[in-house]
Amino acid sequence: MACRSPCGTRSPRVFLPFLYPSLFFQNGAPRTSAGALAGARRHRSTDAAPSEYPPSRLNPAPDDYAISSFADKARLTLYAGDGGHGCISFHREAYLPDGPPNGGDGGHGGSVYIQAVHGETSLHKLARRKVVRAGKGKSGRGSSRGGTRGDDVVIPVPVGTIVRELRRDDPEAEARFFLSARKRRSMLTDQPPDAEPPDEDAERSRWILYPGASTTELKSIQLPPLPRRDRVLQQPKAPIHLDLSKPTPRPILLAAGGLGGLGNPHFVTKDNRKPMFATRGERAISLEIELELRLLADVGLVGLPNAGKSTLLRSITNSRTRVGNWAFTTLQPNIGTVVLDNNKGRPLLTSYRKVKGQHDPFSMEPVPEQERRTRFTVADIPGLIEGAHLDKGLGMAFLRHVERAGVLAFVVDLSAGNAVQALKALWLEVGLYAQMRDEEERARRRQAAVDWSPSAGTNLGRHGDIDPEDPTFWPSGVHSPEDLSVASTGGLHIAGKPWFVVATKGDLPDTAENFVELRDYLTAITHGEVPHPSGVEGAWTKECAAIPVSAIRGEGVDRVVHWAVGLLDG
Repeated sequence: MACRSPCGTRSPRVFLPFLYPSLFFQNGAPRTSAGALAGARRHRSTDAAPSEYPPSRLNPAPDDYAISSFADKARLTLYAGDGGHGCISFHREAYLPDGPPNGGDGGHGGSVYIQAVHGETSLHKLARRKVVRAGKGKSGRGSSRGGTRGDDVVIPVPVGTIVRELRRDDPEAEARFFLSARKRRSMLTDQPPDAEPPDEDAERSRWILYPGASTTELKSIQLPPLPRRDRVLQQPKAPIHLDLSKPTPRPILLAAGGLGGLGNPHFVTKDNRKPMFATRGERAISLEIELELRLLADVGLVGLPNAGKSTLLRSITNSRTRVGNWAFTTLQPNIGTVVLDNNKGRPLLTSYRKVKGQHDPFSMEPVPEQERRTRFTVADIPGLIEGAHLDKGLGMAFLRHVERAGVLAFVVDLSAGNAVQALKALWLEVGLYAQMRDEEERARRRQAAVDWSPSAGTNLGRHGDIDPEDPTFWPSGVHSPEDLSVASTGGLHIAGKPWFVVATKGDLPDTAENFVELRDYLTAITHGEVPHPSGVEGAWTKECAAIPVSAIRGEGVDRVVHWAVGLLDG
């Protein structure tokens, strides 16, 4: 069969090499021609970067990058496991038709824990999961066989995660609250507890009656008071607020499982040898929590879009972050690791960091105050634009990741206008964001310090609607005056960090004068001649320096590493 189209590599049809290999390949090797070589040159010219820099790791192709799923916020609904019901059973044998009760207890419900571990770097798995359920306890069975306990659930989160409680639903606490309110009401009104008609449906709902009993037996059953039981796990008081800035060696309890019900042998008395009732398992608590991840990096890169942050991160680490000559190339934070000593030869430089450890009582060796620093991490966040603190662009969503960085590195493009004005714009956005976070923290503490119990008001609790000594339903309590007075830092927790400036693209022409102006401005800040660009009093102004680099050529980046380590060592 003849080929309908012109044979050779000039054919526009894609499938011809697969349908007619003999026309395109000779002895297993592709046939070359002048047209094929010209097409290959055209293909390579479109992939190359539109600049005078040769393709390299620092000037990669547009598709040469690694990206992973990332999420720094998640909202979860936690359901602890309900307790299993107690069993109503009686021992039966051939010559013992009316034996003693032998119903087993129900198993306790599973609990929900959280643990900060090193292996996790994102919350995207939990953001998709949304609901976490612990296992329910199994009901007891005859022959005194207890029900199995529900499975616990441990939620692994990255180090640096903040846990906030948004809402909780505790049906057992509500039941105890209304029961104590009725007893207290009867005490204050000088009436016997039986004077007020009890809520029979509410009380009987806590019990299981023997299904084989007759109607006459069911009417004559006298239910005893619910037994008071000690809990193995105490539910944390509301509101839960955890800052997991360090790895937790043990999981932290968030939602405790419900207690299992008691079997009928627990209710045998002198007057009632055959109790035909058992208790139901407790209904477990449910919580709605919010997780917020703040990356723990030693150095945080802050800069305008297309300032060269990603290229700088590639030049000093092995990161494969995306690089491109357009704004908002970075759409999510990236973390790179600078290796100072890989234990294969002479280290890049010698650095020590302070050790904040506790003395081991079983060890006779002294605890060192410093340890050798072999590496440090660098976080690159998306570029900031004017109004980023007002949720413009992508800066507001990721500015939280520079709050915990030990050192801030402001990346300024020398070829994109006045460097001093760019630095002031960056500090303005960072300072305004820090002030907004301070206001949110003060509002949260004020809300947590409010005593929501009815006994706190003058017109509440007069009729004994609550037992003030019961902290289960009113867990906030009265806080100390130290908690009520929250000092306003005004963004000092960010402005007080050591910082320096990395002036990128210093190899381009007409950038020398811009760098000289930036250097003189930083020198004036160090000497106190001009105020700090954030406008915060008491901000860090020691040895403010600007380091010119050409990240795409790898020139000057070693000075960035040395300067960052010097600031980290303090």
